[in-house]
This record gives sequence, C-alpha cells and structure tokens, in this order.
Amino acid sequence: MKYCDKVLVEKFVPGREIEVGILGAGMAAKASVTGEVIADGEFYDFDAKYTKPDSKTITPADIPIETQQKIQEYALQIFRAIDGRGLSRVDFFVTEDGRILFNEINTVPGFTSISMYAKMWEASGVPRKELVDILIAIALEG
Repeated sequence: MKYCDKVLVEKFVPGREIEVGILGAGMAAKASVTGEVIADGEFYDFDAKYTKPDSKTITPADIPIETQQKIQEYALQIFRAIDGRGLSRVDFFVTEDGRILFNEINTVPGFTSISMYAKMWEASGVPRKELVDILIAIALEG
C-alpha cells in the first residue's frame, strides 16, 4: 500500500489559538505567559509562518488574566500528566464564548528566532541565554 488507509478528521473549532511554554519537571515545573499567533491567511501553514510578513506573534496574549491563569494551570496539569521534563509548549483554543479547549502538547517545540517558546519565556522575564542555561541544568540533573 502506497498510502495509509486511515484518516483522522477533527471538528473545526472557531476561536483563537493560545499557547503557553512549560519549563522544568514535576511539581517544580513553571508556565510562561501565554502567546498567540495571528496568521496572515486562513490557516497557520508553512507560508503563513515563514514567508508572509503580516503574520505576527503576541506575548503575552491579549486575553483576560483569568483566562491566562486557567490556561497556565491546565498546561501544567497536562505536562505533569505525561511526566514531562525540560520543555514543552501546550496549545489551546479559546472560543468566542470563553471555553478553553486543549489542542496539543508539543514536547519538542521549536527554538529558532521566530519560535514562540523562547518568545513567551522572554516575555516572562527569562532571556534566551538564561533559558538555555536552565534547560542544560535540567538535562544534567537526569
């Protein structure tokens, strides 16, 4: 068979995609401020991410503080549920009526100059160099 015969279909969720960075392990893990990507296009695809100059990122996301706090709490619960260690980015949808829906956890988020993970930590007061130092220390702890 050249292609798989299975397909995953998900219902479209209208709303904003809000992300949060997680750093650490276990109960010592911490959550960054939230972030939001505003795509220049209908979808946040390769072109919207890398070639369209009108796509932008906002850190912290322009959402009510109560919503940000709930997202941070949920992200930490999800990270701990999978026994996460080091870093992860947890993504949610926030609907127009304020519901928060878990989208995915990225256990190896990007770390380039345009990646949200480092941007959210910078907005949280942790510069990139310090973030790298913390990640190395966590890795060395085993």
